[in-house]
Amino acid sequence: MMSIEKKDNTKLILIGLMLAILMSAMDNTIVTTAMGTIVSELGGMEQFVWVTSAYMVAVMAGTPIFGKLSDMYGRKTFFLFGIIMFLIGSVLCGMAGSIVQLSIFRAIQGIGGGALMPIAFTIIYDIFPVEKRGKMTGLMGAVFGTSSIFGPLLGAYITDSLGWNWVFYINVPIGIISLILIILFYKESLSRAKQRIDWSGAFSLVGAVVCLMFALELGGEKYAWDSAMILGLFAGFAVLFLVFLVAETKAKEPIISFDMFRNRLYATSSLLAFFYGSVFIVATVYIPIYVQGVFGGSATNSGLILMPMMISSVVGSMMGGMLASRLSYRSIMAISVVFFVSGIFALSTLNGDSSRMLLTLYSILTGFGVGFSFSVLGMAAVHPFDAHQRGAATSTNSFLRSLGMTLGITIFGILQRNLMANNMAEAFQGMDQGAQAFGDTREALSPEKRALIPPEILDKLTNAMSSSIAHTFMWALIPAVLTVVVVIAMPNDRMLAKQLKAKKQHV
Repeated sequence: MMSIEKKDNTKLILIGLMLAILMSAMDNTIVTTAMGTIVSELGGMEQFVWVTSAYMVAVMAGTPIFGKLSDMYGRKTFFLFGIIMFLIGSVLCGMAGSIVQLSIFRAIQGIGGGALMPIAFTIIYDIFPVEKRGKMTGLMGAVFGTSSIFGPLLGAYITDSLGWNWVFYINVPIGIISLILIILFYKESLSRAKQRIDWSGAFSLVGAVVCLMFALELGGEKYAWDSAMILGLFAGFAVLFLVFLVAETKAKEPIISFDMFRNRLYATSSLLAFFYGSVFIVATVYIPIYVQGVFGGSATNSGLILMPMMISSVVGSMMGGMLASRLSYRSIMAISVVFFVSGIFALSTLNGDSSRMLLTLYSILTGFGVGFSFSVLGMAAVHPFDAHQRGAATSTNSFLRSLGMTLGITIFGILQRNLMANNMAEAFQGMDQGAQAFGDTREALSPEKRALIPPEILDKLTNAMSSSIAHTFMWALIPAVLTVVVVIAMPNDRMLAKQLKAKKQHV
């Protein structure tokens, strides 16, 4: 499957793809800063977790499915379907009258998002020659990194200025422009073949992911970990995942081909995507909380601390794309892990007395290191395969990164919550009830309420919060260090190796 485009049209196609990635990637984070306002207007404090979960589960479940379908029936059809579903979901979200409605509409949005990201990157591999893919994927990765980190700031600004509904409505003009550009200028020549859709694999995958995410989200909060509900969800995950594994080994056209993981470059790049996603999401969530809770200030001001990390991740992504034509994937990722692991280790040393300048430096280190993964891992994943398998390769790689992000923020979120509870219990042990009345971390996150807290109590709160976040980053070092092991295991493939070998044989 290859697309032959006029040279003048590739730039317009690229703009359309970049707008779609901007829209879908930003929606992962833009809602977070609006959630407080949404809950205050719609209610449903106990159900608001479904707003995020419904979207992420739909994205994760849909990503490998749409990637496979794009290999079978063409990129354009399912990319346009993704944009339309995303826009429908966005409009419905803006009109939601309850948390339950919003969660359902977010799932519709997620179905569209699951098609956009992997197919956009696959189209890049189709329309650009191999020597230009590094630069183009670096540019696309920069858009992904920028939108993922800039989302919370934009969400806070839109919510304060226009209302939370516009956090969703802003997708409409962006999506329409992307839709028009792809319809008009992207022409693909397809070699189609009738193939069976692996419905059993698709449904069992969706069911398994849903059970796992809801078990992790609700366990220890709404239900006890040993409750019938949580144990039932984990059992459902285990059974459905086993069904999925069996279905994939028997299907003629599996949603996720396990044969692809026999290739060492593909297996290692996909595993790296999982580990990078699980750690980086922790940094993007807890650095603003650290700033707001320890330094003080509004949510918007705390989000500004992510700007240096955003810029450094963009630089890292573009540099990784440019180096792909000169160095092996393993060499580039070796550079990446040095900065990435160093940044996470530095963040684990934070305390209540750490300066904003130090935090900014640590954020830059982390962002620069992870930036390489946005562009390089996608290229490495598709390198061993031809055009008929690129969609499946890209989508599975994206799926594992999304799964890593979701599991990472859930697992490390539980760790931070427990660490914070223990720190607070120790800090307020033996103090009178008047002092313990201030022992609510939400008080320290609100500038107005923070000003009413006595200084000695505020010190205990900020020290407890900084310690819990620092120890969370220390635990995050486990998957961060595992990235070093995986990089060592990568083969020494280069993007242009085949072309260079062909030229030498021709001479």
